[in-house]
Amino acid sequence: MSGSRPVALLASLLLAAACASDPEPVADVASAPGAASASFGDAVTAPASGPAQCAETLPDLTGLGESVQQQIRQHHAAFPRAAARAAAPAQAQGIAVGSMGMILMAAFLTEEAEPCFLEAASLIPDEPRWPYFLAHLQRDRGDLAGAARYFEKVLELAPADLTTLYWLGDVHLEEGRADEAIQLFERSLVIAPGSLSARYGLARASLLAEDFQRAVDLLEEIHERSPDIGAIHYPLGMAYRGLGNDTKAEEHLMRRENAELRPEDPLMAELDAMLNSAGTFASSGEAALEREEWEAAEAKFRQALELNPTDPSLRHRLGTALVMQGDLEAALAEFEAITRDAPDYHAAHYSIGVLLQGAGRYGDAVERFETALRYRPGDPEVSLRLAVSLRQSGNPAGALDHYQTVLDVDPNVIEARFGYAMALVQLGRWREAFNRLETAAAAFPEEIAFPHALARLMVASPDDGIRDGQRALDLVEQLTERQTTPTIDLGETMAMTLAELGEFAQAASIQRELIGAAEAAQLPSLADRLRVNLELYERNRPCRTPWPPDAMP
Repeated sequence: MSGSRPVALLASLLLAAACASDPEPVADVASAPGAASASFGDAVTAPASGPAQCAETLPDLTGLGESVQQQIRQHHAAFPRAAARAAAPAQAQGIAVGSMGMILMAAFLTEEAEPCFLEAASLIPDEPRWPYFLAHLQRDRGDLAGAARYFEKVLELAPADLTTLYWLGDVHLEEGRADEAIQLFERSLVIAPGSLSARYGLARASLLAEDFQRAVDLLEEIHERSPDIGAIHYPLGMAYRGLGNDTKAEEHLMRRENAELRPEDPLMAELDAMLNSAGTFASSGEAALEREEWEAAEAKFRQALELNPTDPSLRHRLGTALVMQGDLEAALAEFEAITRDAPDYHAAHYSIGVLLQGAGRYGDAVERFETALRYRPGDPEVSLRLAVSLRQSGNPAGALDHYQTVLDVDPNVIEARFGYAMALVQLGRWREAFNRLETAAAAFPEEIAFPHALARLMVASPDDGIRDGQRALDLVEQLTERQTTPTIDLGETMAMTLAELGEFAQAASIQRELIGAAEAAQLPSLADRLRVNLELYERNRPCRTPWPPDAMP
């Protein structure tokens, strides 16, 4: 609750989005032309104004990196024009124009890529890759109906392709067509019963259909099989909310990540590899991060930066990979470089603040979080981090407004509710702190921090009006039963409670045991702090300091 979170959590804070990969069997949509015999039909017919022309002229390359421009020019120079390729067999023509379309799409030249895929589809109507790429082009444009038509054409040619089944189901979800999506994901599970991405899709479709129990069952199964998949938390939280289980709902909504669980996509991976571009290396780096291959991710992001050294998002992702390897000094250097070259890139200031906060440099972290908020006002995650650093650096009054900013967005953020109460404690506003902790303890019965803090106030607060030793003893005994491993912190509270009840000998005995445990753990500063209260108990005096200023939770 101090705000110094484990470094392992940093990736979810630093990455703008992530995408979990679900290895599973994929039908051979990348097979050689001629694998299917269905007629291509109207789905990819060339425009009525005339046949589609692929890359007859060099497209506008403005805005692309120099390396990418050079590669496209080389491909275009070797690409046969329409008149030259007319005498070639249809299959050879189709492969040529389709490959050119892939190169253009890899460079995000989607308008120029589309006629190439249309022409390839008309030349090789039984090849599913061309409508597959066309489907993604339409989806990226927001034309969901067009994307659905092309994905349906792929399934006519490759009925068992799990990737296409997933994407068509996903499109139907975006269209609000839950029943159609359910049918597709159920079909996927018949083909691949172990598929996690199909379960995830079926759960989302069930959620849309308000079949909340089915959604919960599917998502809990994914969570049991792969606990590290963060994509399940938001839909699982919403499903529990639909069932009226607010406690479970908030538990998962608090852990939500900006992620999806998707199947492997060999065709899009092939397309991404068409060019040695910063985007290609960045995509590979993100995939490596998802696989927790930190060194590989670092290498890919460095390659991306060689091609596009001024992109702050690439350098930020490199810093993320370094953080995950534990090389915090190198990560900090990358984030600092971003702030020099792109001072308005708020994520770099935020990430520096996170690293400084983790190192206990709260005052320095405050400055970074304030800068991040200047570029993104009201951001709740930055506001929460800033509040923690303000409180830990001795400015609890300044922290209150930032905690409130977080609570205005989501009143169920436990760290904000706890931090607000602790800031009131630091300000000596005992009754307000007590009331907030009591309310939170009732609202979040599974969170032990609230009743533990309540017990501390009830036995050590200078305010006589809120002290209640017997009630505190009941709370501490309940907490002791809930903890599988005794902690020095809870033991200290028990000693305070016994002293408040006049059991000074017992309090002193427990305190001596705690001091011994601290010394055995080689925590001399903690042992010294515990001796302060031991002296009180040995003089038959209770504690009236719930937490020392340098040991606030």
